Amino acid sequence: MRSCDHINPINEIIPASDYVCSECVKIDSTWVHLRTCQSCGVTLCCDSSPNQHMHKHCKLENHPVISSAEPGENWLFCFVDSEKTEYE
Repeated sequence: MRSCDHINPINEIIPASDYVCSECVKIDSTWVHLRTCQSCGVTLCCDSSPNQHMHKHCKLENHPVISSAEPGENWLFCFVDSEKTEYE
């Protein structure tokens, strides 16, 4: 079941284009997990990572929904509504 007005319109999940955080690479940093923006498709590091590049991206660009880019994880999260939902 979809949980918010930002997640509801998503019919097709944008997959990770690359399995690195390009922003962390630029500053020679590391990340914990990767997330993919469902508005533009960029893949960046998660909130558990030191630099939290995806959260910063979503706030700056007003892109509310991300997906996990981690193998075996099938979920979406909306930063606006703090809602998470799984998909098949």
